[in-house]
Amino acid sequence: MNMPEKQINAIPEDVSLWQIFLVFAKLGAFTIGGGYAMIPLIRDEMIKRNWMTDEELPDIIAMAQSAPGVLAVNMSIFVGHKLHGVKGSVIATLGSVLPSFITILLIAMIFTNFRDNPIVERIFKGIRPVVVSLIAVPMINMARKNNKTWWAWAISAVTLFLVAFLSFSPIYILLVLIVVSAGIAVIKNRKEVDND
Repeated sequence: MNMPEKQINAIPEDVSLWQIFLVFAKLGAFTIGGGYAMIPLIRDEMIKRNWMTDEELPDIIAMAQSAPGVLAVNMSIFVGHKLHGVKGSVIATLGSVLPSFITILLIAMIFTNFRDNPIVERIFKGIRPVVVSLIAVPMINMARKNNKTWWAWAISAVTLFLVAFLSFSPIYILLVLIVVSAGIAVIKNRKEVDND
């Protein structure tokens, strides 16, 4: 029996919980902005280690966004579960959260006296454009890889316009697309059944 091509990329069997913790701790420590800013780093780390494929990334992001909670933590949970089940989820989550927790704790303890310091304000203003680009680059790359038809590009463009410029809720867009997609799938199935 032939395996589908997507399943050929098997996860290495020797992945330890300690490795998962270290990788996600590194991601948590060096990702400024969290959430979407983690996506390019998660992608690079996972693909380099053969823990995930480019085809799986949009699915993991979609699941992480649809689940309640923080995107970076949800992604850690899904990837950790894929690698090592429930233990992997817990370890990956601890790894991604612990550096941020420790950093914020240190900032709260040490830098409260410096929050109005003009140098500190300038540092944070300088970091903002980097965070924006870290979010934009993986989104553009995902759009290029996943939007293979003109209507997929049209849906992406309309969604971007509605959310960015009209403050339209993404929930309604997703609900409409789910209903439309399900309707198209039902119609196609009926046509195939009728043709057989």
